[in-house]
Amino acid sequence: MASLDSFKARKTLTAGGKTYTYYSLPDAEKNGLPGISKLPFSMKVLLENLLRFEDGRSVTKADIENFVAWLDDKGTGGKEIGFRPARVLMQDFTGVPAVVDLAAMRDGVKALGGDAQKINPLVPVDLVIDHSVIVDEFGTPKALAQNVELEYERNAERYKFLKWGQGAFDNFRVVPPGTGICHQVNLEYLAQTVWTRSETIDGAEVEVAYPDTVVGTDSHTTMVNGLAVLGWGVGGIEAEAAMLGQPQSMLLPEVIGFKLTGSLKEGITATDLVLTVTQMLRKKGVVGKFVEFFGPGLYNLTLADRATIANMGPEYGATCGFFPVDSETLDYLTTTGRKADRIALVEAYSKAQGLFATRETPDPVFTDTLELDLSSVQPSMAGPKRPEGRVDLSGVKAGFAAAMDTDYKKGAELSRRVAVEGEDFDLGHGDVVIAAITSCTNTSNPSVLMAAGLLARNAVAKGLKVKPWVKTSLAPGSQVVAEYLAKSGLQTDLDKLGFNLVGFGCTTCIGNSGPLPAPISKTINEKGLIAGAVISGNRNFEGRVSPDVQANYLASPPLVVAYALAGSIQMDLTTQPLGQGSDGKDVYLKDIWPSNKEIQSFIQQNVTRAIFEAKYADVFKGDAHWQAVDAPTSETYAWDDDSTYVQNPPYFQGMHQKPDAITDIKGARILGLFGDKITTDHISPAGSIKAASPAGSYLTEHGVAVADFNQYGTRRGNHEVMMRGTFANIRIRNHMLGPNGREGGYTIHYPSKEELPIYDAAMKYQAEKVPLVIFAGVEYGNGSSRDWAAKGTNLLGVKAVIAQSFERIHRSNLVGMGVVPFTLQEGTSWASLDLKGDESVTIHGLAKTPPSACRAVRFSGSTGSPTRRFARRALRSAGSSRPYGPRSGSSRRCRWPVRRMPRRFRQWCWPPSATHRRSRRALRPHCERARRRSRPRGSNGRSDRKCSLQRPPSAVPVSAPRRLPRQSPCRLHRHGQPRPQH
Repeated sequence: MASLDSFKARKTLTAGGKTYTYYSLPDAEKNGLPGISKLPFSMKVLLENLLRFEDGRSVTKADIENFVAWLDDKGTGGKEIGFRPARVLMQDFTGVPAVVDLAAMRDGVKALGGDAQKINPLVPVDLVIDHSVIVDEFGTPKALAQNVELEYERNAERYKFLKWGQGAFDNFRVVPPGTGICHQVNLEYLAQTVWTRSETIDGAEVEVAYPDTVVGTDSHTTMVNGLAVLGWGVGGIEAEAAMLGQPQSMLLPEVIGFKLTGSLKEGITATDLVLTVTQMLRKKGVVGKFVEFFGPGLYNLTLADRATIANMGPEYGATCGFFPVDSETLDYLTTTGRKADRIALVEAYSKAQGLFATRETPDPVFTDTLELDLSSVQPSMAGPKRPEGRVDLSGVKAGFAAAMDTDYKKGAELSRRVAVEGEDFDLGHGDVVIAAITSCTNTSNPSVLMAAGLLARNAVAKGLKVKPWVKTSLAPGSQVVAEYLAKSGLQTDLDKLGFNLVGFGCTTCIGNSGPLPAPISKTINEKGLIAGAVISGNRNFEGRVSPDVQANYLASPPLVVAYALAGSIQMDLTTQPLGQGSDGKDVYLKDIWPSNKEIQSFIQQNVTRAIFEAKYADVFKGDAHWQAVDAPTSETYAWDDDSTYVQNPPYFQGMHQKPDAITDIKGARILGLFGDKITTDHISPAGSIKAASPAGSYLTEHGVAVADFNQYGTRRGNHEVMMRGTFANIRIRNHMLGPNGREGGYTIHYPSKEELPIYDAAMKYQAEKVPLVIFAGVEYGNGSSRDWAAKGTNLLGVKAVIAQSFERIHRSNLVGMGVVPFTLQEGTSWASLDLKGDESVTIHGLAKTPPSACRAVRFSGSTGSPTRRFARRALRSAGSSRPYGPRSGSSRRCRWPVRRMPRRFRQWCWPPSATHRRSRRALRPHCERARRRSRPRGSNGRSDRKCSLQRPPSAVPVSAPRRLPRQSPCRLHRHGQPRPQH
């Protein structure tokens, strides 16, 4: 359907010998959108999207005019839009369940008498199989071949299913295993910066040009923002909606401008820069916001450096980290083998639209800004638990010592070492047992990979060797990387230090590090050692890299090699030697660190357009293993009931054409009381499956040997495994089991008071027909855009998650799965409510109120404990993308009429609706202090005196008298307090 084009923006453009139709932003500015040329570049991309899709329903003229208002409110107005990405990107961990859902939809439609062929992606979808390879073999020339063999052996059922999907669905392509990680393949090949498609407009077939945009089921889809492609990670549920043509509902974002000045000093890597940026933006607070980079320092960064920064968007909390089109963008498109006519279109289109940046380009209008002088960046690492935990390289040793004391409670054991059975070495706290140059942030960047190879060459020349307890690996982000490392001769030197090629895919960063040698693993676990890992990935969350490793550090590839040589986090590499060379002399890091000039020389000689053209010439064909996969060609998938990898999920079974009514949550039990920053790794782990777990028991019962368990990530096509793995992370703590909780996925079933795995307890509650709720702290659901963290929660019978704040993607996924996300009032937590986990919970008003309305919640204590009955307006829905309060954003009072609340809860509604003054007058006498301090009535017949008190108590007895005690805080409203965060 052609746009209504209310602002007469449709024009034609000639580039590369072809003519294109496009929607001109300069013309729209002249025809009713004044000032939009001052918008951030990322906002211009969103604006063009709405101009192109204006249909009067999902996109209205008023929606487009809100971009002019953005220049005044700068994103704080809470205006909602429907954004339609040009395409969808998937990786196999989250892509398999999405395709499973599509296949199940076909079954569901067919069961209702419909046409199964109607279930097809309406926008282009690319799925890159990159998350399934595991580092089983390492340190040998045969590692790659052996790991590939094991990968296909383990994942035959999944790959058969994906290959069926490739043939069954339109607009759906699969990039076979062994090609690279999805976001690097996207950067190097799939992304085009400017996209085109044929449309019929006014009866004529035309080629429409528009900005390339993407949403992806990999949270690091953001890497492509370095190429001026606006994109971010979403859950599989959101991705499925986008695939089927549904607009992505979102608020016009706040855009934080990040000004870069100066240039990086000698010896500073892109990794050092991105860890610094991550720390700054985490401190700034950019969750749910766009970040856009600008300033003169921008032109001193290569596109690979920009992609490195953009890729860490999820780690600094932003929706995306955007870079505009400039000459560096065109150079990268040329080097990576894009066609000449496409490069010409990118240049012509971006210049015509005001999307091309130069040193003379005026700074856009931003919501807020911060600044970094690139010359101030220092060598850095991040750890031991969080990507934002950046420390200078010189402070790593001291930082680990502090963590040993505060986090691990073993400060007195820093110097303890224990013998390893059957080996001639010992182990101690902080010893590096994993050193992985692993796919993610860095492996798109030739500068850091060449630096790692050159450092390895210099180390070999000095006679240095990797410590015998270190598991080393190299997993590049694409075959291009392997080719230029081989061409330069540096792979030979990496091999000599054990950094042999182990696979092309997301390995150690996602938890596919593979098992440690048995003697080392046994020693770590039996002796309680805090072992270390140094990886070049994005994420170092607890329990993610390896179940044997607790102290995980992010570092640049050359530092990964350096720590493999040093062998311990308890070394200051800026002052202590890495070891002794063949001549018996100490060798320091500075002795083998390559110069910037040397690195650039190797890049210029070895990173060429010819390599990219050769490696991506037939990218969808795959190797002999992929071609040998025998897949069916049916319209619907023939599910195998014996499969432990792919099963028909229950979501569409018994589906009716008319949905069931929404009901209140009554008499729910608490499944878990969790702390702050519960990640999607905690909720739905991706790593190894323990034999002594519900998921392990299920696999054992189905004849799967422990050695063939694979991992949770590869089993996401089987809901039986995944629901058993929900909340099964080995590091998660449920505070129902004591003040600090117990590690592992356990809970207490009430009223029996039996301690059980969370899955077993949930199934017991389901048999009893008891709904469940979960309580948590701040930033619930951080981490990868993992739809199974929401799907598993739903299948366990959880009806609501009540937290202090949510991560955006996970909140949306919960809503998509029918689990209501609520946020507690600011300053309130489950601890301040004195919850123990034995209460039952009732939440009223779900069916009657708008998404961001007040809720009444009731807690009742269990039999045998002192009865605690509380009724208060404690929650608001976090499931709406609209702000708290009226659409104008001018008021922060609740829009829910007090008179619609159950009578016994009315006096505790806080704040009351501004539009129902009768209800407010009825409540005012119940506030003793407000009554005593009210002013004489004015001409409007009402008191204009506001309550001076700020907060309600954390709990109020239901049976309290209507007249409140003297000095009791007012529960009517809270003036001047900030709006609770979504």
